[in-house]
Amino acid sequence: MQYRSFGRHGFDTSIVGLGTMRLPLIVGGDAQDIDEDRAIKLIRRAIDMGINYVDTAYVYHGGKSEVVLGKALRGGYRDRVTLVDKSPVWLVETYEDFEKHLQTQLERLQTDCIDVYLLHALDLEGWRRIEKLGALRFLEEQKAKGTIKAAGFSFHDKHESFMEIIQAHPWDMTLIQMNYMDEFEQATLKGLEFAGELGIPVVIMEPLKGGLLATAPEDIAEIMAERRPDWSPVEWSFRWLAHRPEVKVILSGMSSEEQIIENVHIGDRLAPLNFKEEDFRAVERIRDIYKSRVQVPCTQCNYCIPCPAGVKIPKIFEYYNLCHVYENKESVAALYHRFVSEEQRPVRCTSCGACMEACPQKIEIPVVLKDAGQYFSK
Repeated sequence: MQYRSFGRHGFDTSIVGLGTMRLPLIVGGDAQDIDEDRAIKLIRRAIDMGINYVDTAYVYHGGKSEVVLGKALRGGYRDRVTLVDKSPVWLVETYEDFEKHLQTQLERLQTDCIDVYLLHALDLEGWRRIEKLGALRFLEEQKAKGTIKAAGFSFHDKHESFMEIIQAHPWDMTLIQMNYMDEFEQATLKGLEFAGELGIPVVIMEPLKGGLLATAPEDIAEIMAERRPDWSPVEWSFRWLAHRPEVKVILSGMSSEEQIIENVHIGDRLAPLNFKEEDFRAVERIRDIYKSRVQVPCTQCNYCIPCPAGVKIPKIFEYYNLCHVYENKESVAALYHRFVSEEQRPVRCTSCGACMEACPQKIEIPVVLKDAGQYFSK
């Protein structure tokens, strides 16, 4: 396993980290029904193989992720990892709520200190709200008390928002979404590089875009094999990220021993500046092929919402595109049926035309919604 120095904090982190948002479940159970025995064995297996950065959050698996992780870190495992957790800032209404949630997390994790504590899933509106509530004062007070060692934030918003937040405080780290298909999304590659210029360590989430990049369609697999026959699609994704010295950890939600073994072996080879010019050109070809499969030229500007009938137009188009782009229909359709309720689906469209008048891309939205509805109903 390759390790990188985590900024000024005096510890090194494994380039591949373990996320605990997708722990194995009991067959037939819901998200809270973690198969504890399997999960504990997987977490310890990852640590035994060299992974020393373990990430969780207050809401993962309905709060059960922290509980199971706390059990897994017994028996000396706690001292072998950098333990990362996140404050559920959307639940914070008063200054006292920050500490209330932190104390709950410490109890679940069976520890008296969290190594890295993040403000979870910040966007600009959320950041400005919790800043007024005293979020920065809370983090500094907890660092002084020793209940946390380092403080940062995870981010889901636009580049401009990231630039404001990253410069608002001398953060100890930031967690951003990045992969070779999302170079210009959210914080963007420029945001990653700017954090590096500030000396702020960057940890990456969604390196495989929710698993969509873990496999490759035949034509893309041919490009990969032509250039690097010994690299799997996962290794292509991880190497593209690990090339950048600003990236300290690539966080992966591993739910099987096979995934842990594969990722650890890849982690052995993830030195910085490892991607060659020909590799970048291959990624450009791959990206162009994926983009050519987009069915709806929706830019997610959201001008079409709120829909008078309550249809979740941009989200439906996003899932419709993802199904066609990555040829991973089952996984994306599952997300559609999970996150788009019956009341928000295309069947609710009345063809009133309000969305078409607002759409800068001039998409025939009612027509495309009908196609998407028929597609997902299958």
